[in-house]
Amino acid sequence: MLQVTNVSLQFSTRKLFEEVNIKFTPGNCYGLIGANGAGKSTLLKIFSGELEPTTGEVSITPGERLAVLKQNHFEYEQFPVLETVIMGHKRLYDVKMEKDAIYAKGEHMTDEDGMRAAELEGEFLEMNGWEAESEAAILLKGLGISEALHTKYMADLAGPEKVKVLLAQALFGNPDILLLDEPTNNLDIRAVQWLENFLLNFENTVIVVSHDRHFLNKVCTHMCDLDYGKVQLYVGNYDFWYESSQLAQRLMSESNKKKEEKIKELQNFIARFSANASKSKQATSRKKLLEKITLDDIKPSSRRYPFVGFTPEREVGNDLLTVEDISKTIDGEKVLNQVRFIVNKGDKIAFVGRNDLAITALFKILMEEMEPDTGTFKWGVTTSRAYFPKDNSAFFDDCEENLVNWLRQFSPKDDSESFLRGFLGRMLFSGEEVNKKASVLSGGEKVRCMLSRMMLSGANVLLFDDPTNHLDLESITALNEGMKNFKGTILFTSHDHEMIQTVANRIIEITPNGIIDKMTTYDEYLESEEIQKQVEAMY
Repeated sequence: MLQVTNVSLQFSTRKLFEEVNIKFTPGNCYGLIGANGAGKSTLLKIFSGELEPTTGEVSITPGERLAVLKQNHFEYEQFPVLETVIMGHKRLYDVKMEKDAIYAKGEHMTDEDGMRAAELEGEFLEMNGWEAESEAAILLKGLGISEALHTKYMADLAGPEKVKVLLAQALFGNPDILLLDEPTNNLDIRAVQWLENFLLNFENTVIVVSHDRHFLNKVCTHMCDLDYGKVQLYVGNYDFWYESSQLAQRLMSESNKKKEEKIKELQNFIARFSANASKSKQATSRKKLLEKITLDDIKPSSRRYPFVGFTPEREVGNDLLTVEDISKTIDGEKVLNQVRFIVNKGDKIAFVGRNDLAITALFKILMEEMEPDTGTFKWGVTTSRAYFPKDNSAFFDDCEENLVNWLRQFSPKDDSESFLRGFLGRMLFSGEEVNKKASVLSGGEKVRCMLSRMMLSGANVLLFDDPTNHLDLESITALNEGMKNFKGTILFTSHDHEMIQTVANRIIEITPNGIIDKMTTYDEYLESEEIQKQVEAMY
């Protein structure tokens, strides 16, 4: 168990949070959420002991072990992969190293060495040390690290592979308390699914920070909302927290209603979520806890949600896009191999695959930013396109214009300052913020500007290349709603499971040997054994 008592943290004159009191108990997975800059990662560092709070203390039940997902991907460059994973259990690793060093003395071992080795062997056995390598190998395999890489050095691995090894390191040895900061970053969908199943069967305490709503919904039994400098604990997953927060906002704004009517609305709301929660593997007691919630337990959030809405200027015809046998090789790797498909009116297509570069290359070709090696494509005459590139640096680097003037160049109909300021306000740029230079914006601010540019275009076909990078949960939710409500056609790729599931009506997976094209939802695509056999055959 991890107990947090009266924890506060202050930087200079700013209080990040104060008097945090919370108890994290075994068998539960806690999602730590909050607006960007609220201090989620900082709070995790306090929990792990990496950072000292200004006041208060964090205590762990004596004898329990805490594991943390490391963020420095280059920390273990000189170590083999399998050894790096085992280092996640420090005491086990230290015992193994000391034991091996004694045995390496061979005939020069002393009686004292022999006695010490015997002690270490006993401790090693208690920690299940003889199973360490096989356990580490199982974790690595589950995350998609092939056996051929297990003996390689970390320095030889690609970035996404290092992330998986460090995740396996955190999971290794059945820690009593597990702290995970953005564990799904750089994971492919199959690795994310494996991690979800691992955590669903994990019997100890998990505290996780993530921007992946589907992941939070799948694994979390509780949400810890960092807001107003406090941490409020909610029973339930992310969707329950979000809906309850929205309900609280409505109840506050409708203060003239009778309390009985509000209570009835709350009861209906709880009943709906209790029914959903009862299906979850981890939620045996969650249903009862939900039913005990009172009106006073639900508090409105201070979060601000941008408005994302795309309105096409004209309806698209039936002839949208035809792609014929496009192939492309980049740096000696064939990323696109005779890709062919036809886009139909009303399609919202999610492009998926194990190689993000392949999808980016396809989108660049379709937007005439890159030439295919072979093959052709043709857009219909009634189509107008707006494109969200994965790399938006060309739009902002060295741009000394303020946000009003930056946006003005993309506003063909109304370039008045009042219109542009109002538009920026809906995207959470208010007051003096609109006078910022475009070149100094944060990653999330740049994404919101790029979305504004697309909204102003009036296009009837939208292309998005991983648009949720750098966005907080509030902006991701707003973008998701905007894409769902768009009346035109969308071609997009994303690592956000919820976005693909709720927006796409068609899935195209790009493989090294062509494409798999299915009219289906994302969940049905992933769950279909027939489709998965077809996918594996194409790799």
